[in-house]
Amino acid sequence: MNLPSFLWLWKIAAWSMGLSLFAYSLLAISGLTIFNRRISKRPRPTWLRPLHYTIGGILVFLVLLLLVVGIVGTLGHYGSLGHSPHMIAGLMVVLLVLVSATSGLMISRQYPIWRTIHVRTNLILFFGFCFVTVTGWIVVQKYLP
Repeated sequence: MNLPSFLWLWKIAAWSMGLSLFAYSLLAISGLTIFNRRISKRPRPTWLRPLHYTIGGILVFLVLLLLVVGIVGTLGHYGSLGHSPHMIAGLMVVLLVLVSATSGLMISRQYPIWRTIHVRTNLILFFGFCFVTVTGWIVVQKYLP
């Protein structure tokens, strides 16, 4: 690609990553609230689950946007993929987010294993976000003067 500047692309990536981390934090808070209500056998507010699903959907969108930005930016700058561990970290986070979203939608009383998969995936996702943040910062350093 022959783009005049990738600054606009990196701005999208920076905002998307920041919002992804914020969404993940909100999901952790709302998920822990859902867990607390279930364990204490108290009814949860009717708005809590739809909020959790909505924020989860936003996180999926943001992570897929980051994937597209990463592919376009890397191909546009280098002409090929796989120049740093950031690609592996990013693909791992995308996969974990998709597994988390899918397992979250599958949770039911008939299949309690999906709740376990959902929770464990999100715990692993924390470390995935740490890994992608560190490797992303290393990538960003290449573009700074």
